[in-house]
Amino acid sequence: MSARAALRVGTRGSALALWQTERTQALLAGAGYPTERVEIRTTGDMVQDVPLARIGSVALFTRQIDEAMLAGRIDLAVHSLKDLPTELPPGIAIAAIGVREDPSDALVGRGPLRWSDLPVGATVATSSLRRRAQLLYARSDLRVQDIRGNVDTRLAKLDRNEDWSAILLATAGLLRLGLGGRIGERIDPDVMLPAPGQGALAVTARADHAEAIAAARAAVHDETCALAVSAERAFLRRLEGGCQVPVAALATLESMSGETILRLRGRVISLAGDRMVEGRERAAVREPSDAERLGSVLAERLLGEGADGILSEVRAGSAVVPAVPEP
Repeated sequence: MSARAALRVGTRGSALALWQTERTQALLAGAGYPTERVEIRTTGDMVQDVPLARIGSVALFTRQIDEAMLAGRIDLAVHSLKDLPTELPPGIAIAAIGVREDPSDALVGRGPLRWSDLPVGATVATSSLRRRAQLLYARSDLRVQDIRGNVDTRLAKLDRNEDWSAILLATAGLLRLGLGGRIGERIDPDVMLPAPGQGALAVTARADHAEAIAAARAAVHDETCALAVSAERAFLRRLEGGCQVPVAALATLESMSGETILRLRGRVISLAGDRMVEGRERAAVREPSDAERLGSVLAERLLGEGADGILSEVRAGSAVVPAVPEP
């Protein structure tokens, strides 16, 4: 029997992206699929001096990887699912969703720091409009600072800026990089609901590359996680949002009387933190289409309850974002 050709796996070059890719390669190797890694720089990596929300693309961390895939230079790509647009380019499909790490957001200070410890008027840094909006909704006294860079870069910026009290990062990324000790508190979802798909990994492939899709599905795919994130991404898709809109969602599953019950919580927040529309839905699910239907139902309800106005302001650029220049 001839040896299988190595599957070329595309990835960004950050420490977290490489960890995620190496983990995926290990799973593929365990299932008998050899791989080789191909590092690719994306727009989000190359433009480091502009806030993400001002770059104006919904594919900041994926476009160049997608182009390499469609050109046949790579067979698979590994992404943080929250970075993937809800509508992928024609010809590209999600082949697998990996097991999810803790989806929460983490409060990180220079030492042990809990949410209740943040002083009045504290400065907290984040690159995410979703986090910014929820911070200001929960604590209108806070000063929110924009920050760019990979995890290690952001931690270094925090450590050298004594005027900052904390930064917000995804718990999953810190745990994957062995930096769980920097976490002061995993913020309760009542305060900070995560981004749709946060903590989950996605493997993409060309839609016509049956061998690559089969390999990823066999080695990486987790059906429970796929059901949960399908609901979250459908919620985001119906709101016509991307990774840089103030939209949050979290789905959980439980078994009840022989059925799988999915519970979805979604939230849309104004950038100034003065308005929030939130809701919950639940339904029995058997496949991703059931979960997607639930996400769309919740989104429709919130649009009718005021989310449409909030998102229209964001898209029109008329929402007020308190500006604090980065040192």
